[in-house]
Amino acid sequence: MRWDLDKVATSIAYKLLAATVMPRPIAWVVTQDALNQVNAAPYSFFNVMGSAPPTIALGMLADPARGLKDSARNILDTGEFTVCLVPERLAAAANLTSIDAPRGMNELDLAKLATLPSAHIKPPRIADSPVAFECRTHTTVETGPGQLVVIGQVIAVHIDDRYILDPDKAHIDTPALDLVARSYGSDYVRSRDTFQLQRPSWADQSQI
Repeated sequence: MRWDLDKVATSIAYKLLAATVMPRPIAWVVTQDALNQVNAAPYSFFNVMGSAPPTIALGMLADPARGLKDSARNILDTGEFTVCLVPERLAAAANLTSIDAPRGMNELDLAKLATLPSAHIKPPRIADSPVAFECRTHTTVETGPGQLVVIGQVIAVHIDDRYILDPDKAHIDTPALDLVARSYGSDYVRSRDTFQLQRPSWADQSQI
């Protein structure tokens, strides 16, 4: 079956994308407004985009009734945000911070999550998150009414010391991070079930 997305409701397009593009890593985005009020929310329209410069992308959708959410407004106003990754032990807390709280509410207080100061930007990072990226806005693209793609340049990476195998070579104990991702609907997936495939080389292939 084929869906022509210019002929279906926005909600149908969302369902088709979210039900098939999975797993999607979760960006726990922490921002701060001009009055220094902190906001946090999880986003699963997120991924790394490059390393020279190091960039990540966030897909930010407006609420149909309330318009742009605090995270998007704060990023547009300040150009700064942190992205904290979500291990399974913090999945419930991340889900709680997705609540439709009133503007100005600090969701981190609601979820009883402590923060640590960032090194280069104002928004803090979540203390219990094993990985945090300090980001400044590189580019913002308005892809539709109430829909933004924010490309952030990563200016610092924080990783809990217990997960670092070799700091000089940046070898990280990735399985031990125990990160989760979004699946379809309200389902999540773990990052423990993995398998390996060796990347092929043309030199080896040409000898077969």
